[in-house]
Amino acid sequence: MSPEYEAGFDVSGRLLAEERAGDNAPPLSVSELSAVLKRTVEDRFGHVRLRGEISGFKRAASGHLYLCLKDDNAVIDGVMWKGGAQRLPFAPQDGVEVIATGKLTTYPGRSKYQIVIDRMELAGEGALMALLEKLKAKLATEGLFDRSAKRAIPFMPRTIGVVTSPTGAVIRDILHRLEDRCPTNVLLWPVLVQGQGAADQVARAVRGFSAMQPGGPLPRPDLVIVARGGGSIEDLWSFNEEIVVRAVAECSIPVISAVGHETDTTLCDYAADMRAPTPTAAAEMAVPVRADLMAMLTEQGLRMDRAVRRGAAQARERLEMQARLMPTPDMLLAPQRQRLDQLSGELGNCLRHRVSDARAHLNQAGGALRPALLHQHLARAKERLDRQRLRPDYLSRVFRDRATAFDRLSRLFVSVNPDLPLARGFARVMAEGRLVRSVAEAQAAGAVLLHFSDGAVGADVGPRSTSPTLEMAPPQAISPSSRSSHKAQERGENRQQDLFS
Repeated sequence: MSPEYEAGFDVSGRLLAEERAGDNAPPLSVSELSAVLKRTVEDRFGHVRLRGEISGFKRAASGHLYLCLKDDNAVIDGVMWKGGAQRLPFAPQDGVEVIATGKLTTYPGRSKYQIVIDRMELAGEGALMALLEKLKAKLATEGLFDRSAKRAIPFMPRTIGVVTSPTGAVIRDILHRLEDRCPTNVLLWPVLVQGQGAADQVARAVRGFSAMQPGGPLPRPDLVIVARGGGSIEDLWSFNEEIVVRAVAECSIPVISAVGHETDTTLCDYAADMRAPTPTAAAEMAVPVRADLMAMLTEQGLRMDRAVRRGAAQARERLEMQARLMPTPDMLLAPQRQRLDQLSGELGNCLRHRVSDARAHLNQAGGALRPALLHQHLARAKERLDRQRLRPDYLSRVFRDRATAFDRLSRLFVSVNPDLPLARGFARVMAEGRLVRSVAEAQAAGAVLLHFSDGAVGADVGPRSTSPTLEMAPPQAISPSSRSSHKAQERGENRQQDLFS
């Protein structure tokens, strides 16, 4: 007998399972076993802290976080629900070493055990710096830190927008420094500068200033200062968040970053158009010194006054020199006076010569006006007038010729009138507004319109084979006398009255 059989195992290869005497282990379903394992794991490991590197990080549409924590030899799945994910002070990424606090449980759907994370922290300052360098390299690759994209700070902004805490010493230092140097309008957008939700508030404030339109209820800032006092890297971490860096880089208004003290550096400093070592230094960079401006304006005014006076003096000297070189009025008018005297002397002689010439011309013209010449010229004009007179016989002949031509045209018009044959019993056949000239055209049209002298009537035209035979009346002989009388009658009826009869 085999050992397996002696130990109570059935090795006979039975097809159906059967209850055996002494067997106190009834079979469990998969769900029951999974529930037992779940209770066992949760009771044994109710609260744990794990240190590991994030891998396979994924944020679901519902807001839950799914990831794996691994070290050199093992991997465990992890999940963080939406409520805990919203409270995270940093953005999880693959490769970041963290310490996760939560409880172990199982997921029966895949027969896996996992940790439900309640809180997650970076595993020391080294992990925090590694996350910072990774995010810095990513944003630098996208060009957010390019120097070519930096804008110049306005020389004297009328309105300055400040993004900082309303209760800290930073805003008081900025206002005090601005008051000392050059008073200007300040718009404060109060935000949290550290802790949960600080990054979202700072990014929303920067985007809010950028979205303001000129001419609105509040003046649009010409410059934005993002400021915070000094602190540890954890305290300043909100200004390293990607949402803040992108908001500063995309702002349409020049931005000065004044986060921390001189030795503190954040990613917000790289994205801003200018970095200030302290908030007070940011206020100094934002505006010039009013006293220096007044002194400079005074100096410039004095220099301008001296320049104007010097220019006027030089212009006066040049004018005096030019005046000495210019000729006097007597020198300018001397040639004209001499010319006037010369012309005055010649004027009398010219007038006498002109009168003599006119008298000679008049005598010559008067000698040509003799009475005989005038009568001869009048006779020739009378002959030309007689030739141009209109004779009545000539006009009568012209009128008769025109009347004869008009009579011929009238008779021709009557002879070509298409309605004249209709009075003699003829009809004009029309189809679709056109004249029908043949049997084929009439059959093709089908329906025709017959025009008589007293009106029109429609008719249907069938094929040649079905049309009835028309009997034609024998032609009647027409004597020449009757034909001529008929034509005379037509001419008498249609002839227009002669205008000259």
